[in-house]
Amino acid sequence: MSTAALYLVTLLLLALSFRKDRKKTRQALVKAWKSFENILPQFLAILVLIGLMLAVLDKELITRLLGAESGALGMAIAAVIGSVTLIPGFIAFPLAASLLSSGAGYGQTAMFLTTLMMVGIVTLPLEGTFFGKRLALMRNALAFFYAVVSSVVLGALL
Repeated sequence: MSTAALYLVTLLLLALSFRKDRKKTRQALVKAWKSFENILPQFLAILVLIGLMLAVLDKELITRLLGAESGALGMAIAAVIGSVTLIPGFIAFPLAASLLSSGAGYGQTAMFLTTLMMVGIVTLPLEGTFFGKRLALMRNALAFFYAVVSSVVLGALL
């Protein structure tokens, strides 16, 4: 579905909601705007950081470190970066697209994304507090194992 179609469907549903209950729709729009205002500073900071990173790391370096030919070393680099980085999903996926267009391999990008979204080295102490150290370590280890297996399979298929 194209972007224009998504916008059109969204506008139609918003109009339908507005027609059904104006007060609730206005309240929802105000809440959405406040959420957007809260997220915007973090979003802009991360976008600037990503822009700087992609400006500093040229295509040749990205290809050498994370390209399809980088093999196990590229996978390991992607796994480490993904495991220790704390980036929200709405930033991670555009970043992955930028990495792919800059020469990163599919397997390496999948490794980065999967470990980024599923393995939390930075959040491990907090997770351990709530779920217990053993469960937190087991969950992270299984997530890392899944990331390795799925990334190797994706790298081989694509």
